[in-house]
Amino acid sequence: MKSTATIPTPKASGYLQQLCKHFSHKIPVEFTPDTGRITFEMGMATLSATDTVLTMHADAETPEQLERLEGVMGRHLERFAFREPLAINWVRN
Repeated sequence: MKSTATIPTPKASGYLQQLCKHFSHKIPVEFTPDTGRITFEMGMATLSATDTVLTMHADAETPEQLERLEGVMGRHLERFAFREPLAINWVRN
């Protein structure tokens, strides 16, 4: 099961790094300013950033795990971006 969220924001790289640093205290994370990979127990999140877009990919075994992964990533991004209203819409692939 896979899904993708494409979020327009001029702070894409900053949010990518903030998400990765946050989760790296508890779970395996690899990242650069432009790409990130977060390994959750329920699945894998991969992130990429351009100057204007943050893209998040979620990959999980079951629909329930995918929904949980989307929720965790979305809630944390919304918390970090509280000054900027973001539209986080996951599209299942």
